[in-house]
Amino acid sequence: MIAQSAPPLTLEAARDLQDMLRAEIGPGLGERELDAVEARFGFTFSADHRVFLAAGLPHGSRHWPDWRNGDPQDLAGRLSQPIEGVLFDVEHNNFWHPSWPPRPPETSHALQVARSRLATAPKLVPVYSHRYLPGTAGESGHPVLSVHQTDIIIYGNHLADYLRHEFTGRASRLTARASVGFWSYFVDGAAGTDVTAPTPHTPYAVTAQEAVEYLRMLALERLIGRQHHPHQLIEAGLTALLLDVETDSLPLLAGLSRTEHDRAETLFDHVLTELALPESLPGDDTDIPWEAARWELVRWWLRLIVNGSLAPGAGGDVITYEGWSALGRPQSLQPLVDKVDAYNDWEATQHGTREQAIVTEAERLLAGPWPPPE
Repeated sequence: MIAQSAPPLTLEAARDLQDMLRAEIGPGLGERELDAVEARFGFTFSADHRVFLAAGLPHGSRHWPDWRNGDPQDLAGRLSQPIEGVLFDVEHNNFWHPSWPPRPPETSHALQVARSRLATAPKLVPVYSHRYLPGTAGESGHPVLSVHQTDIIIYGNHLADYLRHEFTGRASRLTARASVGFWSYFVDGAAGTDVTAPTPHTPYAVTAQEAVEYLRMLALERLIGRQHHPHQLIEAGLTALLLDVETDSLPLLAGLSRTEHDRAETLFDHVLTELALPESLPGDDTDIPWEAARWELVRWWLRLIVNGSLAPGAGGDVITYEGWSALGRPQSLQPLVDKVDAYNDWEATQHGTREQAIVTEAERLLAGPWPPPE
């Protein structure tokens, strides 16, 4: 459990950060108050989270946990939400963590095993809405995670970086690393590896032209720093091969076995070159890193949401992080981001309705000019 290398947060720096928040700031929590919260709810604040709350207590919005005067049941629910979200996916979406023993056939037994394993996972402590910091006593610099069931991404390299990202649209260009073993798996499938999870979509191509477009979009994702599982590249190659796309390296990529996954990236590059796709990728010639590429990807992710290849909540999180925030928070995408936030604060009875709201907004954006005018 190794945190990011980041300067320790000071009270002065924390107060500067709080000046930019859209929140009321009350007196900070004293040492006794912080200790009492930890004892009451059975967790520990990380060192930087503790300093942040000592500098001042944001309140006045349900998104900020009120550790001084908040409803204890609400606070306990926020603390349990990451675990309950994983259990929801165990029960309803067939999730099973690879470090756990084989899944029992009965769902009730599977839930018992999962709950016992989750009891040993590092606690995640809410910072704002569904953004969490690992509760690691004495440690600082862990990435802030955006948590919705098992859809979990890094939303800031550390607490200060996260606050700038969330509230000003500015964030560090440094590559974040997941730093808490169990939860790191959800970020991209293995502890301690880089940045956000590969986009959790399914292939959609039914024509050769769509198969080539799909390969190009994967190349665009990689251009802005998103990672891919080897099987995603192999599956894209197999889809293209079956749809009669012809290159010398395509059969080699499509035919890789599980033991040959380390060759997927190289063969994928060969396929791109043979199809002359690198020449079609936009350059990085604006003040915003990869601005043209990001706008093109946002349109693609919206299309995946609409055609059912990408879950609306997961796709909305990707667009919020890689599109809206990285592009300087364009107002044209704000309605979509608002619907994604509403989805992430879901209640079971409204889940389907809020998911459909994201799809409807995606359809509206795709029907207009691109990029959408401000």
